[in-house]
Amino acid sequence: MTTIQHWINGSPAPGPDTAPVFNPATGKEQARVVLGGAEAVDTAVAAAAKAFETWSESSLSQRTQVMFAFRQLLVEHEEELGRIISAEHGKTVDDARGEITRGREVVEYACGLGDVLKGSFSDQVSRGVDVHNFRQPLGVVAGITPFNFPAMVPLWMHPIAIATGNTFILKPSERDPSAANFVADLYQKAGLPDGVFNVVHGGKDAVDAILTHPRIEAVSFVGSTPIARYVHQQATTHGKRVQALGGAKNHAVVLPDADLEFAANHITAGAYGSAGERCMAVSVAVAVGDAADTLVEVLERKAREVKVGPGDAPGTEMGPLVTKAAQERVENAVGGAATQGATVVVDGRGLKIDGHEDGFFTGPSLLDHVTTDMDTYKEELFGPVLAVVRVDTLDEAIDLINANPYGNGTALFTASGEAARRFQRGVKVGMIGVNVPVPVPMSYYSFGGWKDSLIGDSPIHGPEGIRFYTRPKVVTTRWPQPAQQVKAGFDFPTSN
Repeated sequence: MTTIQHWINGSPAPGPDTAPVFNPATGKEQARVVLGGAEAVDTAVAAAAKAFETWSESSLSQRTQVMFAFRQLLVEHEEELGRIISAEHGKTVDDARGEITRGREVVEYACGLGDVLKGSFSDQVSRGVDVHNFRQPLGVVAGITPFNFPAMVPLWMHPIAIATGNTFILKPSERDPSAANFVADLYQKAGLPDGVFNVVHGGKDAVDAILTHPRIEAVSFVGSTPIARYVHQQATTHGKRVQALGGAKNHAVVLPDADLEFAANHITAGAYGSAGERCMAVSVAVAVGDAADTLVEVLERKAREVKVGPGDAPGTEMGPLVTKAAQERVENAVGGAATQGATVVVDGRGLKIDGHEDGFFTGPSLLDHVTTDMDTYKEELFGPVLAVVRVDTLDEAIDLINANPYGNGTALFTASGEAARRFQRGVKVGMIGVNVPVPVPMSYYSFGGWKDSLIGDSPIHGPEGIRFYTRPKVVTTRWPQPAQQVKAGFDFPTSN
């Protein structure tokens, strides 16, 4: 059986312990992944610190050449990487290719390094004195990433970190670890020096070693809110910069003036795509006023039309969940919602796929008459469950969203510009879509939510990524003529 090893200093590195990697469509173990801890992290940090000495002094041209080559390799190997992701995560190959594309956009942003790293210059701020500034890399930085986007989320981190002159250690999810090693190999083929990008596999031991290591300067994390809080607290206590993105409960509000067929079609895709295992998944449809009954009818029809099957099968729209435990958790949540008074309009529990009876499948579930005190509303289910909450007005919908502890993404379906403007100014959410169900920003904007969806104040990628992985220097310069007498003052200097 294949053993997935660490990638340290440009080559695979073994480890003493391993854990199983499953194929979610069959339920069978397909590989083993090594589990590292403090020793593996320390080895990776030593390699990264050594590589930083030269990589941080490399030219902007060298770094951008590597990024351009890496970007092209991602294009050429998109299908292969997509199938690797599908086999370990369960999502469809097309969905996996989509996440690679969205990750590649950040590489393209990093290719514009020469522009985004430009400093500024102020001439003659005082007599014979000029001021300029520039940014420098931090050193060794790390990313701790979730299972649901094994390519995209790391690609939101390491291209910017590496392009700005840092060296990087990635700790991917042990559930679907192969994408990280595949990307490491592509970096090497692109000409990235050994030690600049490293992969350490493992669980909590590896995470804790990263959070406390004295030579790691910054940590980027995406995952659940409780773990985001833990990462933020531990890393900041140990003097590190932290990006900590947490969980979500994303609402899609539908007004009576919306095209309900269009809205339901897009909400269905946003709710059940990737089996709902997205931090930007639509998990709550807020039906306003007269839209409710018709919207639920259309959502029911759309949910029943979703084609569920193995991620690599032609025509599949939704694959299995990532683990058996995830399947059981989601199906228990549907049963709990019914017990608490929700109407189960479409019940996805107990789905069996011919030839894949042991796979971790559950079908789309649609719940109506869900209220905010129900567990299915309060919890981040991370599965193919769409809850419909009914309200009378747009203002009630805004209040509902603002009362929720999460503030990652939200959407509004309407034909009214006035309603859209009121909505986008009124909701306390970081990313908003108007007639767009999954409002993930482009790479040149920053990704991050509000409230419990972002711990601390550092979003990810875009300009925020550049600022996060670099620190500024401001230089004040005077070049006096040899015979020039400049009086030194004991008072605080001023510009005269």
